[in-house]
Amino acid sequence: METLLFIAVGVVLAVGGLACVVAVLLGLPGTWILLGFAVLVELMDGYWTSAEAPVTFGIPVLVGCLLAAGLGEALELVSGALGAKHAGSSRRGIIGAFFGGLAGLVLGTAIPVPVAGSLFGALLGCFVGALAGEMSHENAKMEGALKPAIGAVLGKVVGTLAKLPVVLGVWGVLLFIYITGGLS
Repeated sequence: METLLFIAVGVVLAVGGLACVVAVLLGLPGTWILLGFAVLVELMDGYWTSAEAPVTFGIPVLVGCLLAAGLGEALELVSGALGAKHAGSSRRGIIGAFFGGLAGLVLGTAIPVPVAGSLFGALLGCFVGALAGEMSHENAKMEGALKPAIGAVLGKVVGTLAKLPVVLGVWGVLLFIYITGGLS
């Protein structure tokens, strides 16, 4: 029974991890879902193994993965604002891109486009936030505000892509440790 359960959990970790990578590309919290599954495996491994003190991943690995996931989120969160700044945005446009992207991510989950609503919402939110920030200046012109807004969207795309190596790294570490028998 232990071997069959070990294989089943390994398959779920492998296939579910791939799904989490795709989820990150769609703007969903795939890294956090993967990390949550790893914590669940760690908490449950005492129930399905006969080892005296079973440790599958261990606290250092889980904390390292948590820090990596946090870094990936930080990269994605500020990327829209950095893209707007790089495109010549003012402080208002940068702040607008940041909060617009955050609001768009949250509100985008309500968009009935399967799974992609969050990503679309975040991109639209970055654009609208940066545009609104730039247009809030006196004598602002649409032509001058569009470049920072487009920069915010491009920055958000780069930020989402920057999270890809993070989720791949977390997935690879967890899968390698699991396949090699864990840390016990």
